[in-house]
Amino acid sequence: MVATRGRQAVGTKEAIMATAERLFAEHGVTAVSSRQISEAAGQGNNAAVGYHFGAKSDLIRAIVHRHDAQIEQSRRLLVERIEAADAGAGVRGWVECLVLPLTEHLAAIGRTSWYARFSLQISTDPALREIATDEVLAAPSLGPILQGLRAGMPDLPEDVRRERLQMVRSMLMHTCADRERALAASGEPPKAAWARTATLLVDAVTGLLLAPATPESGF
Repeated sequence: MVATRGRQAVGTKEAIMATAERLFAEHGVTAVSSRQISEAAGQGNNAAVGYHFGAKSDLIRAIVHRHDAQIEQSRRLLVERIEAADAGAGVRGWVECLVLPLTEHLAAIGRTSWYARFSLQISTDPALREIATDEVLAAPSLGPILQGLRAGMPDLPEDVRRERLQMVRSMLMHTCADRERALAASGEPPKAAWARTATLLVDAVTGLLLAPATPESGF
């Protein structure tokens, strides 16, 4: 009986997270209440979100962690592969460590994924941006990736490197959200679409990071 209740609780939490992710992606975080999430998730108790997660920010943190834990596994494998190789990865190899785990995760979810659009929503909310940032910065694989990228850009001033890496994050989020939105409106197979998106992103990000800095830019 205890095990059954435990499985039911897990199922309820999964349903709430999936519903909240979709509603937040469609309407924005501030426009969706915990009561609306509970009702849309088929919960008779309108306080189900509060019971299982606490505040709305705790629910958002749980959604981010669920996805990022899976992405981190793939990212760590790529980093380990590079570190085990004799030759250096170069900037493109480290960029692939950033891009491929995300796009492959979204491809695995399928055409009806919402996570890219959900991530974009919380990244533009000043009160919630820190949740996603904290999760990313806590990822063990991020340190070697950033170190490898910086080593591949030795001729750029540190200010330029830092600004470009911030641009990379924005490029990834907006491009993936746009692709996810387009896939939701089309019948295109997600695997092929995300593979193409990954190639475009790796090319674009690599070019951005390796482009020379213009002296007149003020850096």
